[in-house]
Amino acid sequence: MPPPARCPLSPQSGIDEVAPRPSKRMGVRRGRLDSSLFHMLVLVCALSQVLFVGLVTGQTAQLSVDASSQNGRTIPDKMFGIFFEELNHAGAGGLWAELVSNRGFEAGGINTPSNIDPWLIIGDESNIIVETDRSSCFASNPIALRMEVLCGATGTNACPSGGVGIYNPGYWGMNIEKTKVYKVSMYIRSSDSVDLAVSLTSSDGLQNLATHTITAEKGDFAGWTKVEFDLQSSERNTNSRLQLTTTKNGIIWFDQVSVMPSDTYMGHGFRKDLATMLANLKPRFLKFPGGNYVMGNYLLNAFRWSETIGPWEERPGHFNDVWNYWTDDGLGFFEFLQLAEDLDACPVWVINDGASLNEQIPSATIAAFVKEVVDGIEFARGDPKTTWGSVRAAMGHPEPFPLYYISVGNQECSKPYYKEKYVKFYSAIKASYPDIKIISSCDISSISAVNPADLYDVHVYTSSGDMFSKTRMFDSTPRSGPKAFVSEYAVTGNDAGRGTLVAALAEAAFLIGLERNSDVVEMASCAPLFVNDNDRGFSPDAIVFNSWQHYGCPNYWMLHFFKDSSGATLHPLTIQVSNYDQLAASALTWQNSNDGNTYLKIKVVNFGNKAVNLNIAVAGLENGIQEFGSIKTVLTSGWLRDENSFQQPDKVVPAASPITNAGEQMGVIVDPYSLTSFDLLLDTNTDKYPLLESSFHSSM
Repeated sequence: MPPPARCPLSPQSGIDEVAPRPSKRMGVRRGRLDSSLFHMLVLVCALSQVLFVGLVTGQTAQLSVDASSQNGRTIPDKMFGIFFEELNHAGAGGLWAELVSNRGFEAGGINTPSNIDPWLIIGDESNIIVETDRSSCFASNPIALRMEVLCGATGTNACPSGGVGIYNPGYWGMNIEKTKVYKVSMYIRSSDSVDLAVSLTSSDGLQNLATHTITAEKGDFAGWTKVEFDLQSSERNTNSRLQLTTTKNGIIWFDQVSVMPSDTYMGHGFRKDLATMLANLKPRFLKFPGGNYVMGNYLLNAFRWSETIGPWEERPGHFNDVWNYWTDDGLGFFEFLQLAEDLDACPVWVINDGASLNEQIPSATIAAFVKEVVDGIEFARGDPKTTWGSVRAAMGHPEPFPLYYISVGNQECSKPYYKEKYVKFYSAIKASYPDIKIISSCDISSISAVNPADLYDVHVYTSSGDMFSKTRMFDSTPRSGPKAFVSEYAVTGNDAGRGTLVAALAEAAFLIGLERNSDVVEMASCAPLFVNDNDRGFSPDAIVFNSWQHYGCPNYWMLHFFKDSSGATLHPLTIQVSNYDQLAASALTWQNSNDGNTYLKIKVVNFGNKAVNLNIAVAGLENGIQEFGSIKTVLTSGWLRDENSFQQPDKVVPAASPITNAGEQMGVIVDPYSLTSFDLLLDTNTDKYPLLESSFHSSM
């Protein structure tokens, strides 16, 4: 049922709130009402809402589209993409599917004994002692865990039932699914005989989901030995742990303990449900690995690409000091390139240019950082016979990755040395790879012949009201020179909440402005992309998840309205309306790759509290509009600040319905506070008609 009626609230951030209307979403199940009195109250409430909305309906507008091919303009083919930053545990404990947190025991630092959080012991100090030491076989990961078991299987000092040992709860609990197979690997060393149970259990250890026993005679594990096996769970538990237990006294060392689901996205280690959410947006580029994450608070903790490649167990990992957590760097430079390939997106690499948030390398000593970047490009693009290309090939990818975009630094134009250093990076990259497009942190006013750039980076964080007004942000931008890359934008502040309808609508209007100005704006992506609900370092975000659930915020669903824009043909349009400046609209033609049909898509944001009677007139079409097969899709809800949640993941989602009066002249109603798309099926001499369920599309 729709939420109870609310009194209209005082305007905030320039937004006039309106009482909620009954939901128009399709296919959302409603619970049964148990009280006839409540039935009557809801009916009265709904009638009052209808009367209220009636007071603000009646606004009329004319939208005229020139759909002629000669006046159309092609939108850049990489217009809309995604930006991934390692914050909010987006990668570690999120998109990267590794279930063990601090798998190499390195998170506590190089001084031993150290903190092994979140590992804990099973038993007590009378029968088990654990500590870290520097005995690992990996030079880049020197820390290992030493476990000394003081009790035994029998006798006066017998171990407790079930044994003693250690356990790891993962990232706020491991999601273990029934019948699913998990790949386990670890390194073990012991001069004693070994009888070790490796189990997936409930968080309290009482429910056993799967167990494998490792046995070895004395001396078999005298040197570090890698042990690998599969565990198949007999039950499901969304708050599970990995535990290593024994009843045999002696000393065992452990290192690089890993548990990975066997069914990751494309088999490349990405959590399938989250990666699918990204794929459904059809992103044309992937910007990575972040903004401030690239820099670090200090260079000691900056993202250094060469330390994130090679076998996972040989990567040193690093402390993400900007967002305050450890990452094992399983999601490294190679994996980001692989993810871009899996998503059919163009990689955009944000490089560290010798600066952190608190430090800078002077221009005179920047040469090593420049070389590191050029080497990184060779890793991505080099022939397998080159020094770094051979490393990529050894990792299983002999073919080069199509890396053609490099962003130099992150919001650093005002910092001392940036412009001097930038020119050195620019010159070195262009000398070896002239086809790479280089993105500057400076705005267009700072770019010149002596400080050149192919694109310049733009970040927009503001209130919903101001974001809506920025639909004209680029209207007066010079039409020559470098193009804008709006790599980060988001509505922030009170009306953003944890991802509200009003924030999504404001961002949609902003993107419509980018479409209209796509002759000077080449690329755009929102930020942040992901948030683990257990670590909200930055809100709002497009996708929320925990160990076993996920949902898209309203702005995630808003992005679906733009996933067909890249490479489409933009058509000029005009809106005529009196005393109502709350509309933003665009029109484009695009081809559905699923069925080959061509559509004229008209998107309209109504950012005001009035329903609009919109008369649409389309001129210049070479082919007419078919009578059947056109679809209307609406994103709206009962209240401006409605949000999705784990309890109501579909509270604010698009609803699709057939258009029954599709034509070159048509009258439609545009709801208050809504984003509406009219996908008009064009006549291409075909009898193919799309299914309603796939029009928005089934890939969602």
